[in-house]
Amino acid sequence: MRKVMCCLLLMELLLGMAITASAAQSGEIPWPLAVRIMSYGKFQEAAWAHLKEIGVHYLFLAVPAPADVDATIAKLNEYGLTAVVMRGNADLAKESCVEELAGQLAICEKMGVKFMFLSAKLNGADKGVVLERLRKAGDIAKQHGVTITLETHPELGTNGDIQLETMKALNHPNVRVNFDTANITYYNKNTDAVTELKKSIDYVGTVEFKDHSGEFETWNFPVLGKGKTNFLAIVKILKDHHYAGPVTIEFEGVKGVELNEADTKKSISDSVAYVRALGMFK
Repeated sequence: MRKVMCCLLLMELLLGMAITASAAQSGEIPWPLAVRIMSYGKFQEAAWAHLKEIGVHYLFLAVPAPADVDATIAKLNEYGLTAVVMRGNADLAKESCVEELAGQLAICEKMGVKFMFLSAKLNGADKGVVLERLRKAGDIAKQHGVTITLETHPELGTNGDIQLETMKALNHPNVRVNFDTANITYYNKNTDAVTELKKSIDYVGTVEFKDHSGEFETWNFPVLGKGKTNFLAIVKILKDHHYAGPVTIEFEGVKGVELNEADTKKSISDSVAYVRALGMFK
């Protein structure tokens, strides 16, 4: 069994190298490869130096509080990192959410970040009301040169069909999809990331590469390349549709398995190495 697995991994890496070579010959622009700093869990303070050590240049982090913006910029500069996606936060069931998002979008612009990730949930509010608030936030995002990308979460982004429905209902160029490759099999039965990405690809603004065991509602998000997500097919879809946004690596681990700092760093290093072998990244 181990020999078979090794052969399969070798074949996958060789195919990845072929894709990379093909992309280089066609003059395609490489994608920024970021790591979500939250992937380090309680060791996030160690992430900055570790990412520099393994040659990662791009970062996904939360929108800092206004008082912390300058310090965050300074820290990014210190470690040679560029924030390409930042996680916004607002309760869309509350009327104040648009004003809250406006402040976060202004911070994105100040930091030169073009994408703001948002987990958009109804939280008991009327769907039409939430969509209208997202549309208003999209107008503000446009003013700041930012695109809001909605996470692959219930109720507005559970799968490709729902993502497509939400995007068509919003009809806003500055509100797009954040496609999370592992959340598809976590939140859905009888489908996979490849199937669902094909449905919503025209609306995808950011992508998160995260692996999963494929079992419904099972918290098993291993090192990338160790689960059942077909990343090679996903890379092909992205390339075929001329995707030009960032790709973020997210690692969430396995429920019940506690990792120390060294194990966490190795999990992220191994995930980065695996993804780099799949395509053109900078």
